[in-house]
Amino acid sequence: MIARIGKIASRVASYLQAVPLALILGFFFLLPILMIAVVSFWDYDFAGLYPDFLTMNYTDTLGSWVTWKTYLNTLKYTAMVWGLTLLIGFWVAYFLAFHIRTTTMQMVLFLVCTVPFLTSNIIRMISWIPVLGRNGLVNTTLIEMGIIPKPIEWLLYSDFAVVLAMVHLNTLFMVTPIFNTLMRIDRSLIEAARDAGANGWQILWNVIIPLAKPGIAIGSIFVVTLVMADFSTVQVMSGGQSASVALMMKNQMSLLQYPAAAANAVVLLIVVLLMVAAILRVVDIRKEL
Repeated sequence: MIARIGKIASRVASYLQAVPLALILGFFFLLPILMIAVVSFWDYDFAGLYPDFLTMNYTDTLGSWVTWKTYLNTLKYTAMVWGLTLLIGFWVAYFLAFHIRTTTMQMVLFLVCTVPFLTSNIIRMISWIPVLGRNGLVNTTLIEMGIIPKPIEWLLYSDFAVVLAMVHLNTLFMVTPIFNTLMRIDRSLIEAARDAGANGWQILWNVIIPLAKPGIAIGSIFVVTLVMADFSTVQVMSGGQSASVALMMKNQMSLLQYPAAAANAVVLLIVVLLMVAAILRVVDIRKEL
């Protein structure tokens, strides 16, 4: 009897310990999502919002070819940025983990990578404009060297500029989890593979990359969610010539079309959750958590 009471008390204590976290998650995470979902069914006009239960916002969103084109454009940016950040981030993390011998120097170089994050994303993004512009650093240098006869137009206000800025802004989110995973790899495994006759590429492909998959998955989740929700980079770096789902929602909110923007937000959330679920199906990240 005493043992049973003790077990019940222990269970109650566990639930009480989880209450603060549950309240925080409920208030700051679940409640806002619930409010967005509720508002997405409301009616609206130029004068205000009217609580209702209409599917009009979803039918207008999913029934428009402009919406589908915008989603495809957003997914295109996401795929390109994910691939480039993965390539760059993996090799930076690999260099820091396996080619820098001392822990102190690893930390110093890693902190150097984080220095740009001491400034605003907007500042780092618009810093590309004087570099890529028609009379910017790149075009001026190439013309003076005689490599091109006139400025390259597509360097700025194009998909190239959008992807470049996004890669610059998000690469560190790929470097950090991969570097953390690579630092946990037992170096004796690499020595064993080398003793068994494996060359450098075989060790990389058969030992390091499989063990780095949890970090790659975490970095992929960061990059995918950040790019899918980015609107300022698309707006500024494309010069208004391209669009993304987040930018479409921002324009709807500027026109006070909050229910339509909420419906788009719910659809975007579902798409992102499906992408994250696909990543988690491929890689088990519980090893990193």
